[in-house]
Amino acid sequence: MIVPRRVALRSFFALAVTAFTGGALGRVALRAPAGGPADPHAFDEMYRGRRLLGLSGPDGGPTAFVDGRPLHLMRCADGGYVTPIDHYESCPTPLAAVRAAVDELGTAPLSPLAGAHGTSTDPTGGSPRGVHA
Repeated sequence: MIVPRRVALRSFFALAVTAFTGGALGRVALRAPAGGPADPHAFDEMYRGRRLLGLSGPDGGPTAFVDGRPLHLMRCADGGYVTPIDHYESCPTPLAAVRAAVDELGTAPLSPLAGAHGTSTDPTGGSPRGVHA
């Protein structure tokens, strides 16, 4: 699926603004333009003292951040989502999966490597996006 450049730029702008302003302007950037569809993966909330941000990535799939650090989301065969933090419980939505990861983390910081989980190191360009069973 090809994502229009405008949607991708708006998503990346929201991420950058949220990272630098603590989320105050990020919520404005996540709103749908007048007459346009809302981002189906958008969320921005505080949960257990952590800032959770979600939006549609360049490939149309969900992209999630915990306190500004990326958290990889994996689509399951049952239609749910899992994260590298909580790999055993399939959650119905990206937000539920990010909340489950925060529940598992407790007060520990999110590893900088949590956003890279599942990326391909295949030099032939193998797809990093698989469906987890």
